[in-house]
Amino acid sequence: MCGIVGAVAERNITAILLEGLKRLEYRGYDSAGIAVLDASGTLHRLRRSGKVAELETAQQQEQITGRLGIAHTRWATHGAPCERNAHPHFSGDDLAVVHNGIIENHEALRHQLKGMGYVFLSDTDTEVIVHLLHHKLGEFGDLAVALKSAVKELHGAYGLAVVSAQQPDRLLAARSGSPLVIGLGMGENFLASDQLALRQVTDRFMYLEEGDIAEIRRDSVQIWNVEGQPVERESVQYHEGAEAADKGEYRHFMLKEIHEQPKVVQRTLEGRLGDQQVLVQAFGPQAADLFAKVRNVQIVACGTSYHAGMVARYWLEELAGIPCQVEVASEFRYRKVVVQPDTLFVTISQSGETADSLAALRNAKARTEKEGRYLASLAICNVGTSSLVRESDLTLLTQAGPEIGVASTKAFTTQLVGLLLLTLSLGQVRGTLAAADEAELVSELRRLPTRLGEALAMDSQVEKISEHFAEKHHTLFLGRGAQYPVAMEGALKLKEISYIHAEAYPAGELKHGPLALVDADMPVVTVAPNNELLEKLKSNLQEVRARGGELIVFADREAGIEDGEGIVSLSMPHIHDILAPILYTVPLQLLSYYVAVLRGTDVDQPRNLAKSVTVE
Repeated sequence: MCGIVGAVAERNITAILLEGLKRLEYRGYDSAGIAVLDASGTLHRLRRSGKVAELETAQQQEQITGRLGIAHTRWATHGAPCERNAHPHFSGDDLAVVHNGIIENHEALRHQLKGMGYVFLSDTDTEVIVHLLHHKLGEFGDLAVALKSAVKELHGAYGLAVVSAQQPDRLLAARSGSPLVIGLGMGENFLASDQLALRQVTDRFMYLEEGDIAEIRRDSVQIWNVEGQPVERESVQYHEGAEAADKGEYRHFMLKEIHEQPKVVQRTLEGRLGDQQVLVQAFGPQAADLFAKVRNVQIVACGTSYHAGMVARYWLEELAGIPCQVEVASEFRYRKVVVQPDTLFVTISQSGETADSLAALRNAKARTEKEGRYLASLAICNVGTSSLVRESDLTLLTQAGPEIGVASTKAFTTQLVGLLLLTLSLGQVRGTLAAADEAELVSELRRLPTRLGEALAMDSQVEKISEHFAEKHHTLFLGRGAQYPVAMEGALKLKEISYIHAEAYPAGELKHGPLALVDADMPVVTVAPNNELLEKLKSNLQEVRARGGELIVFADREAGIEDGEGIVSLSMPHIHDILAPILYTVPLQLLSYYVAVLRGTDVDQPRNLAKSVTVE
């Protein structure tokens, strides 16, 4: 983990490698490095702790050039963030490897390789790969054959890129549990962990599948599958505009992506709504038949996606009449689960490569094949070429487009839209949702982009109230019903990018502990749509005011909550209660953004976090 770029060409590829790394900075990382084979056949390496800019400065001084090379941004998993642990790793002076993922048996391999005389210069699990490969290369003489043999001894997840001075016209790659994509050019070819890294050089891509090994030359690509058989992978053309990787008029990617939400929600709805009902076939040709059999839903996700699943539980049980369980993937995958009959297994992920969610899906599929446990699997995901999508029975793509900011915004709201479409589809097919109710919600969904635009128009108001948080160290978020997960998401955003400690509670739980923390130094943020729980929520707010707490309330304009002593109320557009979680998410995103800006933190790349968590 975290970013890989490779190239083989007739021209100098150093600038291409560095630009690719810059385009992968959104993932989060702590060091960067490149290895390039020069015209004399010497393999040069540069590594630096910190940002890619540090590496670029070193390159300007060293002036490394070459036509074959690999590069990497590292997010520390084994060994501290420092130059000697940065990738690429060498064995001798003629073999280099970069690696995303985790090798679980690295200690045993390290002991074995030390016994062969190899000297380790880093604390990483990756270094065992390059020494093992060096040993295999000495045994077989051919880099592709050596890589095929070496990966059989690796346990865990890896995306690998390899170059050797002994074989200067080849770039080798291997993928197991960590994504890799080949970029296709004219007389040159490329490799990356994300197609975004290569958009400056090509718009044609080939995605490696689980277990694939690839040999990339200037004028050819050869791929072998997990059985070692030659295979062809489909080449696809990428049409997303280059502006997706540009902040445009906005100061940060996060703010840009918050303001893109009306557009991407509209895009997520396109082609999926009929006149008065959801088009169930949007989930796949067999969706209607499968949905008719669903009696239970199990949702598995991580982080922000987990919060989306928690909102969906309220919808599924209220509108579709289906029991729903929601669990964090990192817990679910290691628990002995009692599976209810005819359960639809739903995974949610922005990237589709989240390690714990992917492992949970694979475990569920393995149990289904052996024991017939799950009815089917469904992925709600933003990346159509991802492992999660390819390995699920049904898919709904969220159409959010590339999300660069580490703190997820537009991916979350489009996930909520996708989950509501799923809920309405299940209710429709199973006959548990009245046609009139579905028609009303479809009509409300059509108006949702406009409502989101109205919420975004509150930008300046939210910026002003962010001043209340500039010197604070703790914040409490409250919500009731389906707004409780929205409060959780608001707290997550604030802590992610402003580094203020924040937590969320169901408002009815105030008297069971959190009320002891409330004072003038702890702002309490509340979401208050106009629904059947409003009066109870107002009572909870009075409990906060009685303890001298400072309230920030995002309230429906018809809720009757107004500014007063110790309370700041921001008026929200009126919206159907079912869609309120989507709408009320927006001002909480804006609040976390403006607080982070005031505090001077790195909004798009918060410390210690990565965009795509491809290791557990």
